[in-house]
Amino acid sequence: MKIGIDSVDTLEFKKFSDYSISELASKSIINLLKKTKIEKNEVDGLIVSTCANEQYLGNIISEMVGLNPKISTKLENLCNSGTSAIFLGYSLISSGVCNSIIVTGIEKQNSPGNQLLWDITRGVYDLPVHWAALYAKTHFRNYNTSEEDLALVSEKNHKNANNNPNALFYNKVFSFNDIMNSKKIVEPLKILDCCYPCEGCSSLLLVSEKLAKRSEDPIWIKGISQNNQGASFANISFDLRSIASTKIAAREAFKQSKLKPSDIDIAEIHDAFTILEILAYEDIGFIEKGNGSKFIKQDRIHTNIRGGLIGCGHPTGATGIDQTNEIVLQLQDKAPRLRQRKNCTRGLIHNMAAAGTSSTIIILEK
Repeated sequence: MKIGIDSVDTLEFKKFSDYSISELASKSIINLLKKTKIEKNEVDGLIVSTCANEQYLGNIISEMVGLNPKISTKLENLCNSGTSAIFLGYSLISSGVCNSIIVTGIEKQNSPGNQLLWDITRGVYDLPVHWAALYAKTHFRNYNTSEEDLALVSEKNHKNANNNPNALFYNKVFSFNDIMNSKKIVEPLKILDCCYPCEGCSSLLLVSEKLAKRSEDPIWIKGISQNNQGASFANISFDLRSIASTKIAAREAFKQSKLKPSDIDIAEIHDAFTILEILAYEDIGFIEKGNGSKFIKQDRIHTNIRGGLIGCGHPTGATGIDQTNEIVLQLQDKAPRLRQRKNCTRGLIHNMAAAGTSSTIIILEK
């Protein structure tokens, strides 16, 4: 069975807002329902992606927006929550349980997903920037990657964010020198090598092949795969030259789609830190291992056009959905004029969590 994405919506990402988590979700879902020909009473699933602790959230949001779905649930998988929720929705439609599912990702600034206190293998180095710095140092040592290479990733993604009014750093200009001279957090990573936790909401509507016939321009899920390597950094730190979960998920998604990396026109890469974008280039298969820094200036595949996590901000539960939404808009030729890239027919989403202990790859086709 073919599964399509009918329509998408994203609210502006902000450092703080006065809206509750259920209010944010409701605003986005109401916007989404205005964009589709699928009737509200035909939506038979709601999956809420968030790291928030609120109980019964799926049912609360369902009541607020007037849905009575077969299934309404909340899902958490740290930074990988959004695409995990899409994976669940895809599976429910594939099984025939549901015909259309709204997936909404929401997060507030004070999200418990911003802390990794459960992973005692990190010792006192319990911030994500600590493990990201280890990846960077390993890549520097093995492949002669430099701080300048990382700065190029940040410069590109911040520049792209200036074409995205929903981005946290919209209309914020950071030059290459600004990035290179920004405050060092953990050697060799600077503050502008890092994403910023924030709040926001993104939603999309998944539909069965039958319902997709009523969509104006459905985008099809050609491949979807997730790989999990446990939870703790100790479980994956034996080799910091690559991220195993990304390599495995990418290999399986490409096999499912019957496509290869060279078939991809546009990609949303999980760049919580600049080094992760370079690693993803290699682990997904866009370029050979060790040459990720050479891929930054290439013009064959468009990367992180919405601004990535670095330019957009990172509301944990919403990120994977907003990444997917950008690819959908690009393939539908509905992205804002300054952001739209021409002749894109296939796109890829890469979303991951907790030092790369889990990764999801989604491949979409027009």
